[in-house]
Amino acid sequence: MCTAACFKDKDCYFGRNLDYEFSYGEQIVVTPRNFEYGFRYTDEPSYKYAIIGMAHVSDGYPLYYDAMNEKGLGMAGLNFVGNAYFNPVVENKTNVCSFEFIPWILCQCETVEEAIHLINEMNLCDTPFSASFPPASLHYMISDSNKTITVEIMKDGVHIYDNPVGVLTNNPPFDKQMFNLNNYMYLSTKQPENTFSKDVNLSTYSRGMGALGLPGDLSSASRFVRVAFTNMNVTKGLNEQENVSQFFHILGSVEQQKGLCEVAEGKYEYTIYTSCCNLNKGIYYYSTYHGHTIKAVDMHKTNLDNKDLTCYPMIDEEVFFEQNRVDKK
Repeated sequence: MCTAACFKDKDCYFGRNLDYEFSYGEQIVVTPRNFEYGFRYTDEPSYKYAIIGMAHVSDGYPLYYDAMNEKGLGMAGLNFVGNAYFNPVVENKTNVCSFEFIPWILCQCETVEEAIHLINEMNLCDTPFSASFPPASLHYMISDSNKTITVEIMKDGVHIYDNPVGVLTNNPPFDKQMFNLNNYMYLSTKQPENTFSKDVNLSTYSRGMGALGLPGDLSSASRFVRVAFTNMNVTKGLNEQENVSQFFHILGSVEQQKGLCEVAEGKYEYTIYTSCCNLNKGIYYYSTYHGHTIKAVDMHKTNLDNKDLTCYPMIDEEVFFEQNRVDKK
């Protein structure tokens, strides 16, 4: 289970929680403009944009979970088990393997509209990366500073939805998640008024009662409602630090703690990392389950004209600041 969000102020912030029971050894990976992807069924674009994001690198290839490019386009893949459907290779079509989808879009598109055009012309196919990495059942959120969409490839075809709340979780399909928000239209950041009956004297007894009924469980449907409500109502910051902090608080509203979601005997799903991409500045921020301190990697401080990947191992340890520490001589 995972959650993605897009939060907009002067800059646009895009990121996700990765919730899973184990790590594949993810790294922050910068793929430069001259990297050779070796797409299985399509030609290499004549010019490619640099990309930064979280990926597992296998045989020198970045298998991205979420990423952005130097032009300010962000994309994330989230579990969509039971609904995602990738096709066999089709002749006379632009065949793109599912594991290539994120870099294929980000290396050549500047905007969401350009991505939509490519998606409508492609066939997302089920060729595995390797015997060890079969196709993952995913759907996708794509954002730039002006627009966010959800992309779902299912048995009945390709679905591209406008995403006005800037949120994606997992099942059910996105249109059903949006319809479910009708059940929560009464939620408010303000204190409620008594509409129960004019003949019954009712009053609030606690702050925050306007959000009574906001779901707090870990299911994907409940996380969608919770993050949508949070994302649409939080305040904007005064600077980069405040906005980045606010974004982590948005996704922190559905962070999963070890021990609460058992997937097998003694194994628990938890939030392995949270990412926040400043799409305008090309900075990839992240925190981890064991390291809440926010780390940052600026793609523009690497050689974007290189041919080789630049990888930064994920720092996964807590740093404690001892405010009243006394150093002994």
